[in-house]
Amino acid sequence: MRVLIIGATGTIGSAVAAALEDRHDLVLASLQRAPERVDIADPASVRGLFARIGRVDAIVSATGRAAFKPLADLADADFELSLRHKLMGQVNVLRFGFDWVADRGSITLTAGFLSRFPAPGSAAVSLVNAALEGFGRAAALEAPRGLRINVVSPTWVTETLQKLGRPLTGGTPAATVAQAYVRSVEGAETGQVFDPRP
Repeated sequence: MRVLIIGATGTIGSAVAAALEDRHDLVLASLQRAPERVDIADPASVRGLFARIGRVDAIVSATGRAAFKPLADLADADFELSLRHKLMGQVNVLRFGFDWVADRGSITLTAGFLSRFPAPGSAAVSLVNAALEGFGRAAALEAPRGLRINVVSPTWVTETLQKLGRPLTGGTPAATVAQAYVRSVEGAETGQVFDPRP
């Protein structure tokens, strides 16, 4: 299969690429560096990416920025960033990607466990993650040509916790998280929210 991975240079995206590269033809895209550059917050950039790369069998979106700070400190710009980038960016990847994915292909979006287990400082992140999970389930009901739509909703990734100097308790290694994306790309399920914790 030809699989587009958006966010391919990030911690999760690179692990997904490593998990799929031996069996599939990968097209790697990211905001700053990769063979293909894309800014999911810019609809024209997303459309341009699809026009450049052409037909694929699957899309994995493993990207999306959102503001993490106390509710009292969240400004309009923080909500706008979270909604425009992580939420609408991925919604547009799916909407614009429909025409470029082969029949019975798949699109996988990324939310996060803060949708179900919020924490102080997570109001904006929890908002967009919960919206993405609901959107993915609903979109699967209307996907054309047998396309499958799923959402992966990971907890903290161990490698990210290491970079932040935080305790590793509750973290899941990126390679383990990547297996949920493999399941979404190669399996038969649709309308699912995958929790990749072991």
